[in-house]
Amino acid sequence: MKITLINTSDAGGGAPAACMRLLKALEQDVVDVHLLAQHKYTTEERVEAFADSGLKALKAKADFYRERLPFIAFHEKDKSVRFAFSTAAVGMDISGEELVQNADVLHLHWTNSGFLSTKNLKQLTALNKPIVWTLHDMWAFTGGCHYAGTCGHFLNQCGNCPMLRDASPKDISRKGWHRKKELYANKPNITFVTCSNWLADVARTSSLLKGFNIQAIPNPIDTELYSPKAKPETRQKLNIDSKSKVILFGAANITHTRKGIIYLIEALHDLKNEYPQPSNIEVVIFGKTQGFDLSIIPFKVHSLGVISDQNQLADIYNLADVFVLPSLEDNLPNMVMESLSCGTPVVAFNTGGIPDMVEHEQNGYLAKYKSGPDMAKGIDYVLNSPEADKLSIAARDKVLNNFSNAVVASKYKALYQSLLKP
Repeated sequence: MKITLINTSDAGGGAPAACMRLLKALEQDVVDVHLLAQHKYTTEERVEAFADSGLKALKAKADFYRERLPFIAFHEKDKSVRFAFSTAAVGMDISGEELVQNADVLHLHWTNSGFLSTKNLKQLTALNKPIVWTLHDMWAFTGGCHYAGTCGHFLNQCGNCPMLRDASPKDISRKGWHRKKELYANKPNITFVTCSNWLADVARTSSLLKGFNIQAIPNPIDTELYSPKAKPETRQKLNIDSKSKVILFGAANITHTRKGIIYLIEALHDLKNEYPQPSNIEVVIFGKTQGFDLSIIPFKVHSLGVISDQNQLADIYNLADVFVLPSLEDNLPNMVMESLSCGTPVVAFNTGGIPDMVEHEQNGYLAKYKSGPDMAKGIDYVLNSPEADKLSIAARDKVLNNFSNAVVASKYKALYQSLLKP
């Protein structure tokens, strides 16, 4: 059984990280698996770059700008949606690649940013191979947005897109919706997999994916890499007092509206003003913070910048007493799973796929949606819990029982085998 995973890159975001973790998990389960990526940034032997040099590399760069620049120049409502909408109007034909031709199953992941156009996806379906498509967001069943927010146009047909400054019944979201309708028209052999039960439920209600096989299988995680370690040791590396209460927050770009930083700030101020707290609370932030005023945080702040080393990231989760994720819309965020795997409880809004991981007052706290005060209550609950050890143990157990490499690989392996049965 030969499996070819397909993703735009092998590093640089949530989807590449999840895809690479699945590659490792399947490899450990003795599956013949490779990843075909447009761009290769790691040294992993099982990853092959499609646009590795020469004309392909030049075309890949050109395609990225051919997709992005027209959207910026003529369509985007404002900068906040610059990378929240993908047209998939241009891309590269990978159907003749050896890893594609020799595969028993093609496993699509995130293929935007000029890698595969809708036309290129149709070229893959024309090979009549079983296709598994893991959805890391909503893009596969919308007219172009990755998360629809409060817009429900994908339930019928897109158009009048709230992300576009030229929104109209026949705008680019309607055109994108029609291209996908054509892609799915003859019911190609695609099984859609969502990383969370929330996204599976949403996908089933969409007009484009009704009638398709949709399953929920989570992302895997290396539970040996992300494992509990002694807090004093990890704190010492960053000069954080071993007796401090540490609140951790991270995001690729913390200023992105969907990441909900304004609610975290509200929660921290509420925590300081409404709850009796020790004076030694410290906040640790990782990710891109450009354009964000850290001084508005009412506690001592350590800003670590972008963290790309996984071992360092595991150390950071371990130095915290609580990880807070105020995201307003998320599928199955890797950071929540990483934190839990390290035994660090999580406080987050009760939204998206987060309830698949966080069990209220068992391994963390699910706050009321968009409620800074309730998030503050959750942070206080975790920081001052008389059963902090039980929270930590439950956090780790949740991951071991549901998201380990062995658990997730077995589910995907069973799916592949079911698709190959005569």
